[in-house]
Amino acid sequence: MSRHVLITGGAGFLGSHLADELLEHGYRVRVLDHLAAQVHGLEGQRPAYLSDEVELIVGDVRDEAAVRYALQGVDAVFHLAAMVGVGQSMYEVARYTDVNNLGTAVLLEALIAQPVERLIVASSMSIYGEGMYRAADDSCVPGTERSLAQLKAHDWEVRGANGEVLTPMPTPETKTPSLASVYALSKYDQERLCLLIGRAYNIPTVALRFFNIYGTRQALSNPYTGVLAIFASRFLNNNPPLINEDGYQKRDFVSVHDVAQACRLALEVPSAQDQVFNVGSGQPYTIREIAERMATVLGKEHISPEITGKYRIGDIRHCYADISYAREVLGYTPRVTLEAGLCELADWLDGQVAIDRVTEARAELAAHGLTV
Repeated sequence: MSRHVLITGGAGFLGSHLADELLEHGYRVRVLDHLAAQVHGLEGQRPAYLSDEVELIVGDVRDEAAVRYALQGVDAVFHLAAMVGVGQSMYEVARYTDVNNLGTAVLLEALIAQPVERLIVASSMSIYGEGMYRAADDSCVPGTERSLAQLKAHDWEVRGANGEVLTPMPTPETKTPSLASVYALSKYDQERLCLLIGRAYNIPTVALRFFNIYGTRQALSNPYTGVLAIFASRFLNNNPPLINEDGYQKRDFVSVHDVAQACRLALEVPSAQDQVFNVGSGQPYTIREIAERMATVLGKEHISPEITGKYRIGDIRHCYADISYAREVLGYTPRVTLEAGLCELADWLDGQVAIDRVTEARAELAAHGLTV
């Protein structure tokens, strides 16, 4: 009989793609999702993109009865349920902590009573804060937080002890976390709670630190989702993407298909137990370049990004993934190039409707004093 897998938060962007990946490989899939309005709209309907083969239980991960019901007969759990958004987390502190931290605790108490063969938890690159850098003497050093005075002077780069600009390098799992936002703190708590309880109760657990995931099915009207979906929302409404700082900050963009592959491997590879893995493309791109490439695939080259020269509290300058450990242990290999991924995204965006709430979200951040 095929193995039965539960995905918390599985009706969303990543969860639905992971469900497809698991179904394709012979698993049975159940999803627990409360269909949050910020992601799924006010109607709270089952999303059309969620496979008919998926059993959907509408319920909140903080609801002990719903979680215990969803765990019945399940062999493994992917814990994806979380509030997502660095900026929003800095003023909706209670909600982020409630959903992400308490939700994970409720799930773990249920798993103590009903153990599974494997638990995979979604962590985040946000826990690193700044990535790793190369100094002038060729040594590798962790990036340090930029001072408020430096940011107000529009001096954006991370600097060393002698004031020299540091060169960004791939960030490995061994980097000490530096938690720059409530969201980052909550993701680190999710990761550590799962690994801690997993070891204590012999529930084999794997933590995956996702970098910037992009692809079809992202919530285009959610101004706190991934940067590519936010840019898409702006372009679809013939508005320029708004880019903080000078636009030359570097990030790692990874296709949702590659992330779904990594998730399945974390379930299937025995030696992944009790490990933490970066899941990214391993390639750095500037935010300006991403905006320009997206404009090209959407035929919106006439819309140039607007460089705001602003800094958002909780943001970092450069961070991209060292994926060598995931390659070695999981056999993970990114397959989707940025070009191919953007073309697929553009095809899906054709005909999509996006309510552009970016200006409203930026005003909210400014009202809370979270932009400089």
